[in-house]
Amino acid sequence: MSDNPLHLESYREALVFLATAGVVVPLFHRLRVSPVLGFLIAGAALGPHGLGSIAGAHPIVSLFTIADVEGVSRLAEFGLVFLLFMIGLELSWERLARLRRLVFGLGLAQVAISTSVLAAVGHYRFGVDAAPAILMGAALAMSSTAVVMPVLSEARRVNKTPGRVAFSVLLLQDLMVAPALFYVSFLAQTKSGGFGAREAIYAFLPAIFALAGLIVFGRLLLRPLFRLVASAQLTELFMAACLLVVVGEALVTAAAGLSMGLGAFIAGLLLAETEFRREIEVTIEPFKGLLLGLFFVSVGAGLDIGAVIADPGPVILNAVGLIALKAAIIFPLARAFGIERRPALEAALLLAPGGEFAFALLTSAMLAGVLPGHFGADAMVVVTLTIFAIPLLGRFGAALSAQAEREEDDETQYAHLAPESAVAEDRVVIVGFGRIGSLVGEMLERHNVPFVAVENLVSLVSQGRERGVEIYWGNAARRDFLVRCGVEQARALVVTIENAAAVEEIVRLAHEIREDLVIVARARDARHATKLYALGASDAIPETIEASLQLAETVLVDVGVPMGYVIASIHEKRDEFRKILQPTGEEARARQKERRMNIKREQARRRISGRSAGEAGEEV
Repeated sequence: MSDNPLHLESYREALVFLATAGVVVPLFHRLRVSPVLGFLIAGAALGPHGLGSIAGAHPIVSLFTIADVEGVSRLAEFGLVFLLFMIGLELSWERLARLRRLVFGLGLAQVAISTSVLAAVGHYRFGVDAAPAILMGAALAMSSTAVVMPVLSEARRVNKTPGRVAFSVLLLQDLMVAPALFYVSFLAQTKSGGFGAREAIYAFLPAIFALAGLIVFGRLLLRPLFRLVASAQLTELFMAACLLVVVGEALVTAAAGLSMGLGAFIAGLLLAETEFRREIEVTIEPFKGLLLGLFFVSVGAGLDIGAVIADPGPVILNAVGLIALKAAIIFPLARAFGIERRPALEAALLLAPGGEFAFALLTSAMLAGVLPGHFGADAMVVVTLTIFAIPLLGRFGAALSAQAEREEDDETQYAHLAPESAVAEDRVVIVGFGRIGSLVGEMLERHNVPFVAVENLVSLVSQGRERGVEIYWGNAARRDFLVRCGVEQARALVVTIENAAAVEEIVRLAHEIREDLVIVARARDARHATKLYALGASDAIPETIEASLQLAETVLVDVGVPMGYVIASIHEKRDEFRKILQPTGEEARARQKERRMNIKREQARRRISGRSAGEAGEEV
């Protein structure tokens, strides 16, 4: 017998969450409803105020409930941390500087005015003292980064004007969490005996030094660290390094009195311009998805359904009032900053509900004794209820914008603010940047064809970066990595690596992602080329045949055969080999014919769009 028996109770919450994720995500995808709403509903149903309320009378029910909401919430907080890290990866210091008008203009105005108005409502309508009312106003002025950004991402509206406006305001709100927490400390110290200038300096200095240290550390050490880890070619080690950076920087900022999300965001910014960015995105994405799902479940579990059912009128009225009041503030502010009417309305609807930082601020205030417990508890119920409405408000706002959205104006007015989502758009992707790949790149440059390269050897990536090539380190034999590199929008894909199995996998995945993509692959021999054609390659170049043709061309020229005849005969022989190597059978030939027709149509479309753009430029 074992001395350490397995305690199933310790794993119950984890098992319940994994089972919930396995049911919620496929079900809500099939229903075409945001999984965020599914996680929130599941959390409310399985939490202590849902099924948990009858677990005492029916012990079997306890197996399907989430009892330790506080413990789950501590882990779930990392969902927001990983989300902000990924947002930082999509930006850069330069793009952040371009966002400064929306961040420090619109964002700061939203926080200041919303806090003032909500504090006044709390003081005059609900009888909260002035200082706690300001704190409650600041908490309710916050919006939900963890829910708004996934809702925008699912609707593919992050790069639209409403997405950029919402992100800018959310970023400023994240930065304001630290001063809000400082205000809680200030009220607590004042209540217990004073809070002077020296105490204020001591409170802020650790935060300032922590931020400065993170930025200096990141600039000097992050890239060398990832080069060292990547050179080991161990997936597990690279994953461990990613988690260390995200969690480590988050905990450093938390220890300094700032939010964990801010540290993760800075880490993302520092890694955004490195050659490891795409591989990091692919590595972190599963952790972000799971932890965000857990975060939504924890938010839902915190909703006191009993309190809502016992007296639904005031709670629902307060929730609707909060959304209406914040939307009425954000909409005119966005219009004042030059945002069009419909995008401004969509952004206002997304930002009007409360956010997850309200829980942290209100809880801290109640624990410090500066906010009466019943006010804080009521406010948290209202905030939770409004968070439930975000997916629905997002769909409603998107529908309003879609009715009269002008894509050209939207793209041109705010295009410089968008995070890069399709790095290879209208460019050639070269997988493998050794001798063959670099030569292909040189020829593309000579003919002014833009390209982006992918390589899994750190030394080759470093050499490419030194030459000014946009090249990323990573494993291209993974679907998620190819998507992150923008293969869906690429002009063509060239695979030059030596590993035959990896070439086959990359060709297969790329063809699945986009059937009409031009794929040119390096083949080991004729048999390998035939297999690549069957997997979806447009052209497969066998090394042995191509070397033989080049040798024949050189010999024929050297013995006096005219160059024109030699080139024509070599091309003719190459076409003969291509026909022999391509898949046989009626179905295969039809598929190949249809593929080539799609490629020709795409090329024609590009030529027409290019001429249209040129004519538009001339008119301007």
